[in-house]
Amino acid sequence: MTGIASLPPAKYAAHEAAVARLRDAYAAVPPGVPVRLAKPTSNLFRFRDAGKDVKSAGQPGPDQQSRRELDVFAFSRVLHVNPSARTAVVGGMTTYEDLADATLPHGLMPMVVPQLKTITLGGAVTGLGIESTSLRSGMPHESVLEMEILTGDGRVVIATPDNEHSDLFFGFPNSYGTLGYSLALTIELEPVKPYVHLRHFRFADPKACMDAIGQIAVTGEYGGHRADFVDGTAFSPDELYLTVGAFSDKAPWLSDYTRQKVFYQSQRASREDFLTIRDYLWRWDTDWFWCSRPFGVQNRYIRPLWPRRYRRSDVYRKLVAFDRKHLLTATVDENAGRQPKESVIQDVEIPVGAGAEFLEFFARDVKMSPVWMCPLRLRVWPLYPMKPGEVYVNFGFWGMVRLPAGQGDGYYNRLIEDEVSALGGHKSLYSTSFYSEEEFRRRYNGAAYDKLKSEYDGDGRLLGLYDKCVRGR
Repeated sequence: MTGIASLPPAKYAAHEAAVARLRDAYAAVPPGVPVRLAKPTSNLFRFRDAGKDVKSAGQPGPDQQSRRELDVFAFSRVLHVNPSARTAVVGGMTTYEDLADATLPHGLMPMVVPQLKTITLGGAVTGLGIESTSLRSGMPHESVLEMEILTGDGRVVIATPDNEHSDLFFGFPNSYGTLGYSLALTIELEPVKPYVHLRHFRFADPKACMDAIGQIAVTGEYGGHRADFVDGTAFSPDELYLTVGAFSDKAPWLSDYTRQKVFYQSQRASREDFLTIRDYLWRWDTDWFWCSRPFGVQNRYIRPLWPRRYRRSDVYRKLVAFDRKHLLTATVDENAGRQPKESVIQDVEIPVGAGAEFLEFFARDVKMSPVWMCPLRLRVWPLYPMKPGEVYVNFGFWGMVRLPAGQGDGYYNRLIEDEVSALGGHKSLYSTSFYSEEEFRRRYNGAAYDKLKSEYDGDGRLLGLYDKCVRGR
């Protein structure tokens, strides 16, 4: 037996009591009052300023005082790990940092562990997540066996692939909390070894790099090195790296990228590396990939003065939010007479055969560097309709780009959206989107979403997907 019903009696009783309290609190929210979850961190990039959502091109946002926050702290812990079954029952608001800390002592980890420590399991499932195991294991929702969900109409249901709520089970990924909130999830785990042996392979052009990804997808190895993990970095069209990782029982040496060295820079400096499994999982978090650069954290004189406990993605994000809220950078640019910058923060999935074309477009027309590359394959999930089994490459890019003269905010993001569509790709919805409602419905299966919305939130107590992800209401 797996799932919530398999919890030890005391844990089951405590969880059921927490569910009852949350259900009552939700029922007490008057109709028409917006609801949000009270949680300390977020990995969404929908910053709000003075009642407006910065990312929504001026669309009005709701009065913050009118919102009702639901206390979901009781759902922020690992409820049970079953080493023999290789499963875990986990509260939906549990961070992957806490989840990994609970499973690694058993020699296990989630099938996919997104790169940032404060991403929550529920957030990764409803909003999609990805990492270097995604070529063999898909996205986090693909290893979910059961979901307990507080639906928009106030019910608490158990959704599995084959019960009466199977449509919600398959439709929940990419719904971004517009159908309900996950309270507990039962997930598969996989065995790990103590170390990860990395090899960095350099490529001089995008096509050769994409061809290598295609080869890894077929053979599960590259250059004689097993591909338990694979991702990479494109610094320019003629300097790209794939990092292929293999579980290892031994390590002749160990690197530590929480100290002076920065992980992404190591790809250029060495051909191979060894990390503990825990350090490998969080190799990107210390410097938020490369996004800690504007804060000076990668400067060799400043880095020793910046406490290690504050070298975390959630700290940097709070600094960005503070800057956006108070318009600090924008004011400096304006006073200096410089063109404003546009926030270009996206993850897009492109078929591997078109990956080289996308990289060439991006280097020519957007000119941001570096770009993260992470291959993946998915099964059938209605609201993110990628072709089952086809190899895609996720390209992640996060930063600010100065606008050309005469162009306004949204210029680059719209340019990228158009190119992604032309190449048969998709983009994640955690950040800026400008799709028309018709295009959005076509790309994200509006008909399937409408059916789910009618069944599980018929009165529209929660925002619709387009309103939340594009209009930013």
